[in-house]
Amino acid sequence: MNSFGRIFRVHIFGESHGECAGVTIDGCPAGLPLTVEDFSSDIERRKGGTQKGTTPRQEEDLPIFKSGIFNGKTTGAPITILFENKNTRSSDYEKQRDFPRPGHADFTAHEKFGGYEDYRGSGHFSGRLTVCLVAAGVIAKKLLADLTIESKILEIGGESDLEKGLQKAIDAKDSIGGIIECRVSGLPTGLGEPFFDSVESLLAHAVFSIPAVRGIEFGTGFAAAKMFGSEHNDAIIDVKGTTQTNHAGGVVGGITNGNELVFRIAIKPTSSTPKPQQSLNWTNGEVETFSVKGRHDLCIALRVPVILEAVTAIVLADLMLLEQKIKRIL
Repeated sequence: MNSFGRIFRVHIFGESHGECAGVTIDGCPAGLPLTVEDFSSDIERRKGGTQKGTTPRQEEDLPIFKSGIFNGKTTGAPITILFENKNTRSSDYEKQRDFPRPGHADFTAHEKFGGYEDYRGSGHFSGRLTVCLVAAGVIAKKLLADLTIESKILEIGGESDLEKGLQKAIDAKDSIGGIIECRVSGLPTGLGEPFFDSVESLLAHAVFSIPAVRGIEFGTGFAAAKMFGSEHNDAIIDVKGTTQTNHAGGVVGGITNGNELVFRIAIKPTSSTPKPQQSLNWTNGEVETFSVKGRHDLCIALRVPVILEAVTAIVLADLMLLEQKIKRIL
């Protein structure tokens, strides 16, 4: 439900407008140096309000360590980290409560939880909780110090010129999506447990925990459907398993092959668009025109690269612990 991983196990909790959001990480090896400063860079990359096209909502997001860290190092016990919500504006959601917002979990959450869900800022369904994923990713990255994990935006609104793609949405007074690529170098051969715990399966599982993800492809991805087998096959050129091409994206048979891991994700346009829309009015049962109020991202994709790196690191740290590539005491 709200937990992921077998040894390096991540559990997230909280709501967008509740007291806090938080994460508990179990299975982290003992002896890992960890300070508040370690989180600064990635937390800043995720924040809204720091770049054009992101939400004006700004949270301080200083990690509050509650357990699992003593004298600046992990103890081997579960690590709990809290992030306070200080810049909420819940009244925006009271005003639009009559309309389940298209593209949001308002309707499905209401049906599943009988109206008891916290609807303010999408509650537990909010992208606000990705700060928890980023925090867990910071720790996972420290465990994977020999690897390089990097994500970047390839397109916004179908445009490789990101500014141009963003301007399209601004001009249309609407929201817009994008495509993000992640690359991981330095991986050993042999990570992954087919069939159901293949590298692709686990990464896809974790990636879809990021709100707004609509698709994932590895290596050549969907373009492979248009290729001949002889063209798509990656010729092995040395005893280390290095391949001449990398159409497979570094994974064969669900197992890493020692080459660069490459995959891309599609991010949908932000559901909370300022453009007038039609939706059901719960109070009278009629479909009416309304517009979403509040503070929202024009393009969610702008804030996703660091989150994608985080969930990738979480998956790989777990797999490395399973293969005993990382010791339980550092």
